[in-house]
Amino acid sequence: MAELLKHIYSHAFFEEFTTVLQKVIPYFNTSSFIKQIYDNEWEKKELKQRMRHITVVLQSYLQPNYSKNVDTLLNVIKQLQKEGIKENSLEYMFFPDFIEFYGINDYDTSIRAIEEITQFTSCEFAIRPFLIKYPKKGIAQMTKWSTHKHFMVRRLSSEGSRPRLPWAMALPFLKTDPTPILLILKNLKEDESELVRRSIANNLNDISKDHPSTVIDIAKNWVGKSKEIDWLVKHGCRTLLKQGNPEIMSLFGFRANGKIKIKKLKILTPIVQIGNTLEFTFELHNTDNQSSKIRLEYGLYYQKANGNLSKKVFKISEKIYPKNSITTIYRKQSFKIITTRKFHLGLHQLSIIINGNEFKKHAFELADKKP
Repeated sequence: MAELLKHIYSHAFFEEFTTVLQKVIPYFNTSSFIKQIYDNEWEKKELKQRMRHITVVLQSYLQPNYSKNVDTLLNVIKQLQKEGIKENSLEYMFFPDFIEFYGINDYDTSIRAIEEITQFTSCEFAIRPFLIKYPKKGIAQMTKWSTHKHFMVRRLSSEGSRPRLPWAMALPFLKTDPTPILLILKNLKEDESELVRRSIANNLNDISKDHPSTVIDIAKNWVGKSKEIDWLVKHGCRTLLKQGNPEIMSLFGFRANGKIKIKKLKILTPIVQIGNTLEFTFELHNTDNQSSKIRLEYGLYYQKANGNLSKKVFKISEKIYPKNSITTIYRKQSFKIITTRKFHLGLHQLSIIINGNEFKKHAFELADKKP
């Protein structure tokens, strides 16, 4: 993903950006700036490295005074908006990176800047070093932002305080005790913005990995209030659902049923070459005299470098299966090489999971590509 995203920093982008810079900074030297951007290391840099590089080069064309530079950047953003550049512009995330890199010791100026910048491009990564250095007043500010008039500031209060935000530094003090962010989540659970509600769900899911009982209690208190909150709660409990947590399973109507059977499971590709797919089929028998609500999943036990197996759960379906029915299921699982997972050759296992209850494991082998 980052490999593709890094190409957002094209010649066309820098032409657009420097044109705006010249309107705000009269002395700005475009040709010199472009030459410094495209240095000998540029092609080797990934997305975040390119963002930081732009940050550092940009600083060299600004003043020594951080506060004045913040005002300049805010004026640049206003000019970009006048030019028709819309909010949520990913390529401009070097603005918050500038605040994170140069402003960590100037809390007040930086927080003021973040509140403005996040309305243009998200500051969810940049806010985290400030929360770590200034936890008490940082969380107080995030709580205040949870009632802000702009939805992107409200979203920042949740997304920026996620204990385990992907691609970002963790917040150890919130992993240890998420209590400080619970008021933020409560304030935003009925937010009019789906983007904000989705962030609340993701925050809950983060918390569930360290404090499942906290999220279970929240789920029980929030569920049933509205269809939007029900969706939020369920999405926030997705890790607990994959873990087959009995309280959460029961809360969403997925109850153990001994009359649901798995029969004729067959691995169609007992030897899978890297780059190809695992294929399997089975029959789901509902022998009950009434229809059953079933969350149907499969577990894949991947071989690790140390020889142990690591389980990952994938959902097949979540629906009502008719009474006295037989349903044939066929699935494929790709073993195409991707950057987020390293495959190891050898024994792997497959299992079928019904409403959190795992059935017998079946082995297959992952082999190298044929020469």
